[in-house]
Amino acid sequence: MPLAHKRVYLFEVDFFRIVFILGVLANHTTTLVTHEMSTNSLPYGILMATHISLHFTRMGFMFVTGLVLFMNNYFKPLNILKFWKKRYLGVLVPYLSWTAILTATEHNSSVETFLMKWLHLSLYGDDYYMYYILVTLQLYLVFPVIVWLFKYFETKHRIIVICSAVLQLILLFLIKYQLPNIDTSGWPYLLKNYGFNVVVYQFYFIMGGYAAIHYQEFVAFIRKWHTWLGKGSIICAAGTILLFFYNIDILHLSLDKAEEVHQPFIFVYDIVIIGYIIWLGLRYADLRQKSLPKFATNFVGIGAKISFGIYLSQSLPLALMFVIFSNLDITNDWLLLIILPFVYGRLQESSEHRMFLKDFSW
Repeated sequence: MPLAHKRVYLFEVDFFRIVFILGVLANHTTTLVTHEMSTNSLPYGILMATHISLHFTRMGFMFVTGLVLFMNNYFKPLNILKFWKKRYLGVLVPYLSWTAILTATEHNSSVETFLMKWLHLSLYGDDYYMYYILVTLQLYLVFPVIVWLFKYFETKHRIIVICSAVLQLILLFLIKYQLPNIDTSGWPYLLKNYGFNVVVYQFYFIMGGYAAIHYQEFVAFIRKWHTWLGKGSIICAAGTILLFFYNIDILHLSLDKAEEVHQPFIFVYDIVIIGYIIWLGLRYADLRQKSLPKFATNFVGIGAKISFGIYLSQSLPLALMFVIFSNLDITNDWLLLIILPFVYGRLQESSEHRMFLKDFSW
């Protein structure tokens, strides 16, 4: 049963956003710390083996993006040109502004060189974690087609989701087991760099759309199976550690490929843990009016509103932390592991203080 045509504010969506943005910061903070460690040390091995369990946040963002886009646009006539104008202006202005700022902080060179590097970063999104914005821009382009698909096959939405899941698994098996054996040097950019391609994330957008259209039914399913989703999340998170050693010791993959999110097992893990986080968000919404302190609800509400801006601006505090680490020259990897939570806390605080952008997207 879909949501009513009138706008209904869902506080659980705020919870989803804050969890996923905090997870992204934790993921990138871990990456920063591992760069300071010796690759032969036990703390480095611990972080690398557990790091992949944090990557579900990327797919969580994709799901929430699909969910919110459908909630805002599915239950009314979609004016495609108006939709594109609103969305592209809402994302491109902060995106181009931040790519300019980030380029300027790195390159003290001529105006011509700056413009060339800024144009490259803006077009390719290949640095500063800008790939997500590139994927979002592609999603806006094909979103009207996805809406048409759901409306044309109005009675077959579950079949759409099943076909999407099958396609996702096929893509992931091909990426992991076939693509490394193929010379892709001559392929187009978005095929060669598949992590920047919206097709690789299509299931999460489709699932978000299905959840929005059949929200009450979807919520009932999550509430019914939340215990199993919680247990499954723990089991699958532990399974990512085994997956890491399987990739390294049996498949002999490179470290980058072993840590990659585009793997069949990670697909299962993502579905399960995102489902459990959805239940946690529903519990937050249930308790919000009753027993939660105001500072907690304010933290979630404000954090959700600036989450897009935090994502854009995270590279600045990350760069600051990198400079601090370089000056401190810490050589004890166990000490780096111990102070990781402190580094994460400082990064989160710095990201929030630096944020002055409105949540333009989502």
